[in-house]
Amino acid sequence: MSFKDFYNNEVKKKLGTELKLKNPMQTPKVTKVVVNVGAGEAVTNKGVLEKIREQLAVITGQKPVITKARKSISAFKIRKDLPIGVKVTLRGEKMYSFLEKVVKIVIPRLKDFRGVREKSIDSNGNLNIGFSEQTLFPEVDYDKIDKLRGLEVTIVTNAKSHEKGKKLFQALGVPFKK
Repeated sequence: MSFKDFYNNEVKKKLGTELKLKNPMQTPKVTKVVVNVGAGEAVTNKGVLEKIREQLAVITGQKPVITKARKSISAFKIRKDLPIGVKVTLRGEKMYSFLEKVVKIVIPRLKDFRGVREKSIDSNGNLNIGFSEQTLFPEVDYDKIDKLRGLEVTIVTNAKSHEKGKKLFQALGVPFKK
């Protein structure tokens, strides 16, 4: 059973009764997942973004986009429109398979992990998780990595509140700190 079927068949019904919703369309759901890697070192090393792009493509199964600086910051030697990061926005089937991978494989691989902090959910019900290295993902070949880099995963929902978002993520299997 795919993660999308799991959501539609089990999580949706559970959330509907838990939140006392009259209409099933009101049930909170994940709308998109954004995976982002910021690379400040791209200012001095131009080839680093291509390496990050390849690794992110392997992790997500989708071609990443290079992001550019919105404004100049002289302290960091960053000029406007300078490429400084890579991101991928996942929707649909790829989003659900990535979510399943994060919940069932990547999070359990974290060392000394005691759960996701409740503060990681914002007031709109979106979850932000930062991973310290890309080697937590099983697709990444450790021998092909030039440097360990962190990445941020933002799971965007239509939950509209912190509480509804937390209930959704608990139902999906995200472990929270007690």
